[in-house]
Amino acid sequence: MRRPLAGWLLALLALPLQAREVGEVDTVFKWLGPNHKIVVEAFDDPKVEGVTCYLSRAKTGGIKGGLGLAEDRAEASIACRQVGPIRFRAPLKDGEEVFKERTSLVFKTMQVVRFHDHERNALVYLVYSDRLIEGSPQNAVTAVPIMPWGAPAP
Repeated sequence: MRRPLAGWLLALLALPLQAREVGEVDTVFKWLGPNHKIVVEAFDDPKVEGVTCYLSRAKTGGIKGGLGLAEDRAEASIACRQVGPIRFRAPLKDGEEVFKERTSLVFKTMQVVRFHDHERNALVYLVYSDRLIEGSPQNAVTAVPIMPWGAPAP
């Protein structure tokens, strides 16, 4: 069965996007391999036009980190902002994943999920880390009020 072009485009929009690195700072010098660092990344919400999220997180360096074998720490910080008119590209589901990245070779991921607070007319984004067996309670949250964009000042 052939899927129409619009169906493929909607399927692509539903996939979590990869983040673009904005910058990084070294935190620990390593003689061998890359240094430990904090990385700041940006990604746009795939279903909400006009919202960009900024995620900062630790990346493990050294030999294991350079080979992709190290496990990154669970701590992360997130700030999402309205960067243009907010338009919903597709219906939203509470707890829907908008970003996901592996933080160890196999078992650990960091992910961002979205909730729509209808009562306060805001989008809430939560970043947390999970592991196949045991996740981490460490998390961070940010909220974006859904506001008119480009309205004239009173």
